[in-house]
Amino acid sequence: MARGVSLHRDPGLQPERTAMSWDRTLLALFVVAALFLRWYATVGLASLIPAGLCGVAALTIHLTQRRRYALQSTGLAAERVKADVFAVLWTVVLVVAVAAAGLAAIWWL
Repeated sequence: MARGVSLHRDPGLQPERTAMSWDRTLLALFVVAALFLRWYATVGLASLIPAGLCGVAALTIHLTQRRRYALQSTGLAAERVKADVFAVLWTVVLVVAVAAAGLAAIWWL
């Protein structure tokens, strides 16, 4: 896929909006990781677990973004777009794991 070449005719369609929402999720994960890193002075190493989970998740989203965009654009052009159930379930599992790790870090005080 060449840079700047669209796989579909309308540049304002779903793949662009979805890519922007994943970018916002990536940014939110970096902010949450930074907030957990602020706990390091009071909680210690336990704060690195949720921060690391957020960092790994943000990196995974960044690395899979191009493939996800290409699949959606190709599906849109073919009028057959499949839902990315794995990405949604993975995000749900991540949120639950980060919340559990954050609660565990607080209880270790």
